[in-house]
Amino acid sequence: SLIGRLMFELPEEMGLIAVAVRQTQGKGRGGNVWLSPVGCALSTLHISIPLHSNLGQRIPFIQHLVSLAVVEAVRSIPGYEDIELRVKWPNDIYYSDLMKLGGVLVNSTLIETTFHILIGFGFNVNNSNPTICINDLIAKFNKEEGTELKPLSADCLIARTVTVLERFIEIFQEKGPNGILPQYYKYWIHSGKQVRLRDEEGPLAWIVGIDDYGYLQVHEEGKGVESVHPDGNSFDMLRNLLVPK
Repeated sequence: SLIGRLMFELPEEMGLIAVAVRQTQGKGRGGNVWLSPVGCALSTLHISIPLHSNLGQRIPFIQHLVSLAVVEAVRSIPGYEDIELRVKWPNDIYYSDLMKLGGVLVNSTLIETTFHILIGFGFNVNNSNPTICINDLIAKFNKEEGTELKPLSADCLIARTVTVLERFIEIFQEKGPNGILPQYYKYWIHSGKQVRLRDEEGPLAWIVGIDDYGYLQVHEEGKGVESVHPDGNSFDMLRNLLVPK
């Protein structure tokens, strides 16, 4: 890909962003193809993170920071604070806990002592097919609350997302996970939800948060809190969670 090639010819701390108007060759998790119709905000961003930094030691956190930045980009606009845009662990953007509106994909390459990170993020701003879009949520909110919030543009939201992400990365580098987690929990959909461990018949556990490395923490009755990983690339990342050996 163009951006993959450009990555290695850029000055050190230069951030590069590519914005796709329409994408047909996007890559998703586990080799899924990611199609992007018109009306989606779709970008790939390049950032550099020193290995010996708070975030460099916790690279999986980047996907959480990006998902949170997308939600914050909308909900930090005056008047838009109550639009039901939320984060689904580990890398999706949701309408409430009902419907996916976007996602994040992170690729990292360590070169000497610097992580070169390619962040792909896409979210549906203005296209009601095949799911719901951010402007649908705004219209719904206007109808229910009698407000007159304007629809948002993909360009504006991409710019805001990148600005918010830069701020989140600065906070994380300075304060570590605790600088960001309160905001993350405010917008995530999992508080107090139950999941099954290991398989469909496995023990029930309550989701309590994420650990210092961005993995999900669950509390199994009588067992204390454990970190868990998703089992492969199922569409529902929260189906069969595994306790790492």
